[in-house]
Amino acid sequence: MTVSIRPANPDDIEAMTELMVGDARIRAGREPVLWKLKADPAGAVGAALRAAMEAEAPPFRQQWLLAENDGSVVGVVHSILLPVPPIYAGRFGPPGLIMEDSAVSDNAPEDTPQALLEAAERDLHEAGAEVLLASSVPGGDWERVHETAGYAPLTLYLARSSLRESEAPEGVRRATEADIPGIVARSAEHRDILHGLEDFWETHPDADARFGAWMKKSLTLADRDMFVAARGVEVDGYLVTQPATPLHFPYAHDIATTGFVDDFYHVALSDPGADPGIASAADGLFVRGETALNARGNAAMLIVCPAAWQSKRAMLERLGHGVVLVWRIRR
Repeated sequence: MTVSIRPANPDDIEAMTELMVGDARIRAGREPVLWKLKADPAGAVGAALRAAMEAEAPPFRQQWLLAENDGSVVGVVHSILLPVPPIYAGRFGPPGLIMEDSAVSDNAPEDTPQALLEAAERDLHEAGAEVLLASSVPGGDWERVHETAGYAPLTLYLARSSLRESEAPEGVRRATEADIPGIVARSAEHRDILHGLEDFWETHPDADARFGAWMKKSLTLADRDMFVAARGVEVDGYLVTQPATPLHFPYAHDIATTGFVDDFYHVALSDPGADPGIASAADGLFVRGETALNARGNAAMLIVCPAAWQSKRAMLERLGHGVVLVWRIRR
């Protein structure tokens, strides 16, 4: 049986909320610290949906499509046009991202997930997306659907809970404004490696200036910590910890005690194909970052890792982090 697909509207919020909260409870059952539920998940989801649907000037395009069977809503798919970070060229335009909070009811026809995915793809292409991304948790229902449709891993998100407090590693210290040129130089190396792994990460011509300005501003922001691994004035690596953002967490989840690491690099990880089975000089940055997040009262940390960067993934897994979310790409 084939379901019918249509755009959602505010009258559908109650049915959408039921599906999305049920989906969130499954994630929370697997990783209760990382995917912690809000005190009133249904209220949070309903309010967020209404605010997004009724926004007069939304910051980016969002769309919810519903699957109906015999007049009942049996599935929802959520997508956005993802703004391109300013350090990347974005020559393909904003990619279309199919979000993790897409959900299907237990009594939905078997072909519902595939029908929703295809409908979201058509909608995103019509909205101008040339590149499509899809987000799913390992072992979840959507992982198989995305893989079958030809999506390949692009970015892994690794996490750990029960954060540890450790002594400050030798050679790792808080960043200062004097470190900005060294951080920018290492970031340029990092971006070159990324571009070599996947054209999606093509660098913007003004990336160095933009990144440097952002790092300088980040030093003044009270919600984050910046560290460098350095030999005197020579910066070998950098890491920035900050609060998690809603981009990676559906509305039902409480992210107040989850930290996030996006900007990090160390020369010890410069060979993406290496498999460092033993401690490397990059370890100290993560030990220091974890300690900083723990000191701020965080219970979990989420870290970005390109799927093809084996040396980064190997280091993170050795330090106790596991893959909890995967973004896949299809052109």
